[in-house]
Amino acid sequence: MSFDLFRMMELRRQGFRCSQIIMALGLEAGGKDNPDVIRAMTGLCGGIGFSGNICGCLTAGVCLLGLYAGKGTPEEEEHEKFILMVDELLQWFNKDVAESYGGINCIDIIGEDLATRTPNPKCGQLIAGTYQKVEEILNENNIKMTGE
Repeated sequence: MSFDLFRMMELRRQGFRCSQIIMALGLEAGGKDNPDVIRAMTGLCGGIGFSGNICGCLTAGVCLLGLYAGKGTPEEEEHEKFILMVDELLQWFNKDVAESYGGINCIDIIGEDLATRTPNPKCGQLIAGTYQKVEEILNENNIKMTGE
């Protein structure tokens, strides 16, 4: 499933934030619904609990990689390239996002909007870009985010 801008905007209008939107899109792509996971992703918003630290898009992207390539049961093994996938996302974020947005911390990216928790237009671009990068990384490793 490709990135759905309209669905992202709908989730935003419903009051969800960066980390939650990335995970919701990823779950939906796999035909899954898990409000507990979406609720847990709130802790990553605003740079880990609105502290301004590492951008919630990055941490959510890593979590989404884990959803599809991580270990989930005692019988499972994580994908053999999971750590490399995470590293690829981190390198992309540290290079492209940091150069474009002034850093990888939420406070560096959205500045004073963090204090008021006001949505920032930059967030939409980061959500879309991060989700698409995760999808690309998974596809390169023959992992599909589908319910099939």
